[in-house]
Amino acid sequence: MNVLLAGATGLVGSAYAAQWQGPGTLHLLVRRPVAASAPLQQVHVVDFAALPALPPADAAVCALGTTIAVAGSQAAFRAVDFDAVLAFARAARAAGARKLAVVSSLGADRRSSSFYSRTKGEMEVAVAGLGYDSVIVARPSLLTGDRGALAQPARVGERLAQWLAAPLAPLIPRAYRPIPAATVARALHRALLQAEPGLRIFDSATLLAHGGPR
Repeated sequence: MNVLLAGATGLVGSAYAAQWQGPGTLHLLVRRPVAASAPLQQVHVVDFAALPALPPADAAVCALGTTIAVAGSQAAFRAVDFDAVLAFARAARAAGARKLAVVSSLGADRRSSSFYSRTKGEMEVAVAGLGYDSVIVARPSLLTGDRGALAQPARVGERLAQWLAAPLAPLIPRAYRPIPAATVARALHRALLQAEPGLRIFDSATLLAHGGPR
């Protein structure tokens, strides 16, 4: 299974790449040069606003995403979390991919009054209409992982939420608990290998069930 991965420098994308053992080749689409972490990986530096023809692939994983605070404006946020995601999904489909896994967010809803959640919901609807045989949408709660190791700015809100959630974890429904990015990555890869047809929505509880160690 040859896979196209967008967002390989983020929490989920880097975890997906780190876990990659094949079968097939993992193509990492990145904005700046990075080193492949395994022999079965190839790096492609691209502009997501003007994607070239992508290598032939069986599946695609999109872990692109930012926040309004990091992006600097709603328009800049949408350019990544909607425009770039949709452009990648279209290009991957044109490259032959029949299966798509995309990282969205808890609360995604195209009818939401929240700009963030509405953008995520609109993205989900858009990629689901591109003609893939199988679409897996991950809606994780708060993602955990080492952002410092990825040279990403610290997110004070995330740290505070993790600190508050830790002692209350047994009382928090699994769909709302913080979840390791590595668990999300494992769940998406396993879902792609199963290749069940249609659209599947994975909340954090489902991601935990599918992405745990085996």
